[in-house]
Amino acid sequence: MKIYNHIVGNIADPKWSALCRKSDIDYIDLDQWTAQKSRFVVRGRGGKEYAIALKRHTQLQDGDILHYDEASSQMVVLRLSLSDIMVIDLGALTSMDPQTIIHTAVELGHAIGNQHWPAVVCGEKIFVPLTVDRKVMESVMHTHNIDHIAISFRPAEQIIPYLSPHEIRRLLGGTNASEEAHHHYER
Repeated sequence: MKIYNHIVGNIADPKWSALCRKSDIDYIDLDQWTAQKSRFVVRGRGGKEYAIALKRHTQLQDGDILHYDEASSQMVVLRLSLSDIMVIDLGALTSMDPQTIIHTAVELGHAIGNQHWPAVVCGEKIFVPLTVDRKVMESVMHTHNIDHIAISFRPAEQIIPYLSPHEIRRLLGGTNASEEAHHHYER
């Protein structure tokens, strides 16, 4: 079995988009857990198995092209299915007194921790992946009724650019990788 060890492009790129329209494509569907790995074997929609061994910390994107053969117009494209991320904005706390900040932080930590939800803190934002139905997460947060925070839900693809590889794996991959430099979310 051939081992694929690099990404050749992405179908969002105009050059590859044009080639995509003229190609026979075998799509590989990856869930958010597999998409965070660098080595795995997966079956494409066409039934073929693919062994993938990418460089460590490669961050796969939806539409990445694993293989393209110009002669046969064959292309292998990765399709990622990522869950949304709950974004808790603590920005309103920056002008509050220390007691309010501590009280809110402890309440929020209790609410998230009691549910065993993984979380990543970046600047004034806390990112929590959807681990249960969105309505359940909203209900939990509304039940706790924590003042001075704002909650929204955003696609993981919008959050990933602000995170380091180990933070991405913590949110979407279900593993804790070795410590790396911490990148802060900038508004």
